[in-house]
Amino acid sequence: MKTLTVDQLSVSIYPTAGALGKAAAQQVALDLNETVRTLGKARLILATGTSQFQFLEHLQKETLPWDRITVFHLDEYVGIAADHPASFRHYLKTRILEFVKPKKVFYLHGDAPSIAAEIERYSAALSKHPIDVACIGIGENGHLAFNDPGVANFKDPLLVKKVMLDQECRQQQFHEGWFDSLETVPKEALTLTIPAIMNALRICCVVPDTRKAKAVHQALKGAISENCPASVLRRHPNAKLFLDKAAATLIED
Repeated sequence: MKTLTVDQLSVSIYPTAGALGKAAAQQVALDLNETVRTLGKARLILATGTSQFQFLEHLQKETLPWDRITVFHLDEYVGIAADHPASFRHYLKTRILEFVKPKKVFYLHGDAPSIAAEIERYSAALSKHPIDVACIGIGENGHLAFNDPGVANFKDPLLVKKVMLDQECRQQQFHEGWFDSLETVPKEALTLTIPAIMNALRICCVVPDTRKAKAVHQALKGAISENCPASVLRRHPNAKLFLDKAAATLIED
């Protein structure tokens, strides 16, 4: 493992994606157990996508008081049903939540009859108490959740909003195998905003794979800018970025 600090962001580089996933899961478990010991409960955000596979697999193996943990997720496609293979609700249910059985799960319903009412409902749930730990990733275009360059707003007054997905983001979803064609990838999604993510007391950002190397380089070496939304993590007082050697290719000396 190699470590460095960029502004306020702690960065750890591991030799493999498996080692990265295990280390991140151990850190999240440590943070959640400490929170539950102190407060009697915890609130957690979980990310989705292929980058989170090994992290979630290891998180299931950690000893955690899931009956005291409330879970949120980051985003969902507009118009996608909960049982669609590409739905992030389906992803979280089948990869972790149906096994660990948290106290409560707040799902973001992209197929709600009223998107405005769904945004209001989810925003109210998010704002009720602080999020203790947010587990996130970084997109190939530098996005956080579905805050792509062009829609990301570091001073967004909203906690949840509907966004148009840019072409690079949609291509990533297609190339990862979630959809049969680029044309079937939805063009709109609901997403937690940048302030909603940054409001979390702790952030764990899991980023494996060479595909993410360019975005990681821009996030760590470029300006803190909405052109690379992930760069804002450098301003968080308690954020940790977990990389594997492949994702760190362009930042290592």
